[in-house]
Amino acid sequence: MYAFPFITVTVIATGLILFSWIQSRRIERLYPPIGEFVDVGGYRLHALHIPAAADADLPAIVFLHGASGNLRDQVEAFRQDLEGRAELLFVDRPGHGWSDRGGGQNALPDAQARAVAELMERKGIKSGLIVGHSFGGVIAANMALETPEKVDSLLLLATVSHPWPGGIDWHYHLATTPFIGRLAAWLIAMPAGLLRISRAARCVFSPNHYPPDYLARSGTALVLRPWTFKYNAHDVASLYDHIVRTSPRYGEIDRPTIVVAGDEDFVVSTEIHSRALTRQIERAELHVLRGVGHKPDYAATEVCIAAMEKLGGKEVDLAAIARKVERDINAGGETTNPPPSIPKRSSAINQIPVMPSEPI
Repeated sequence: MYAFPFITVTVIATGLILFSWIQSRRIERLYPPIGEFVDVGGYRLHALHIPAAADADLPAIVFLHGASGNLRDQVEAFRQDLEGRAELLFVDRPGHGWSDRGGGQNALPDAQARAVAELMERKGIKSGLIVGHSFGGVIAANMALETPEKVDSLLLLATVSHPWPGGIDWHYHLATTPFIGRLAAWLIAMPAGLLRISRAARCVFSPNHYPPDYLARSGTALVLRPWTFKYNAHDVASLYDHIVRTSPRYGEIDRPTIVVAGDEDFVVSTEIHSRALTRQIERAELHVLRGVGHKPDYAATEVCIAAMEKLGGKEVDLAAIARKVERDINAGGETTNPPPSIPKRSSAINQIPVMPSEPI
């Protein structure tokens, strides 16, 4: 009498696993590697390395994407404006995009920071300006702590940096539970993620203009592959304890640092993270942009580029540029109302189930 339900469950589970596998292959065909694979000590990182032009006017720049992302996100935001001006290195962090995971230690930001530093060494980049968005910001800060010789300066965009109230979203806990997490990654992540990915990406951009071709250009769907989904969940689930231990050390960072954040960031609290981080780093300056959310790399690209120029030694009135961009955003109809499910003010990291484009 119990055979029929068991067979039914088995058939459904097998179908979902097959669906996830087929969709993973489809997504990989849509978003193949666009860089090269570099061995960093027993595993490979995927990175897009663009040499500087002969008349380059900026130092080498390394870009670190956020959670659920891959290097295409920052390539789309910055390559067009910076190509030729500097040596550029866009990195798929360990376990993301097309990079190997490289072991369980790479769930922690300090290990990922060392991996990126080793990648720079293998590519002949002595040191550079490290740009980190969201989760990538805590990797960049860890590079300044773990491998300071590789860091000339830091640009931290809507970064996560400090302990926050409220915990993380349920699907990260589920995906990191032994055995059950592996099943969830294969049975749930792909179908649920495909249904929600567009809305989730809009939530992350809120309240700013959402580029209608963002998903097609950014390859965000790569995170729905079961193995990548699991690695991403382990990154997020391991983050809180790590920054509890690490955040008291931010005062040791002695590199010029610019922090850019939005006052309408519904994903990462600017007050808890960016403001607190700026207070700890002696050589840091903070620019909070009025009307900007969690994607200043897209909503305020001009400000981010100007910050890189300033960190590169140019005379730049960054505050004036920031005010101009604010006026354009808030007077030019480039904002949208936040979705009803996103609170107007947050003191925590808000995770958007099931597939945020950049949850942190």
